[in-house]
Amino acid sequence: MDLEILNIAADTVNHKDIKNHTHYSKLKNSMCGDEMKIKLIIKNEKIIDFGYQGDSCVYCQASASLLSKISINSKKNRINELCDAAKLYFNGDVKIKLIKWGYLKKLFKKKNFSRKECILLPFKTLKKIVTS
Repeated sequence: MDLEILNIAADTVNHKDIKNHTHYSKLKNSMCGDEMKIKLIIKNEKIIDFGYQGDSCVYCQASASLLSKISINSKKNRINELCDAAKLYFNGDVKIKLIKWGYLKKLFKKKNFSRKECILLPFKTLKKIVTS
């Protein structure tokens, strides 16, 4: 197990339930059973708060942790673009280049391709919100 992934997953500052959320989404990975719930507070098309919870592996937890940090104070349309780029990355079509999203380079590595469904689950869950 990659120690860096464990450290990212251990950062649980946004692993929380937001009672007064404005948006909610829940998805389950049919391949492994990982489950992700995301609750947001969105005002004026901007994500103000982000809480995630779920029964999932360390890769999914690390992904949710990084995604939560990137999303807070970002516009919905920018996060929608990021969710699309994340999917394309694992198809070999895109590199994560933007400085703000550089944090994802810790997780988005070729050696983690076998865990792509785990890593992408939080992105897919969030995409359901930011496209609505």
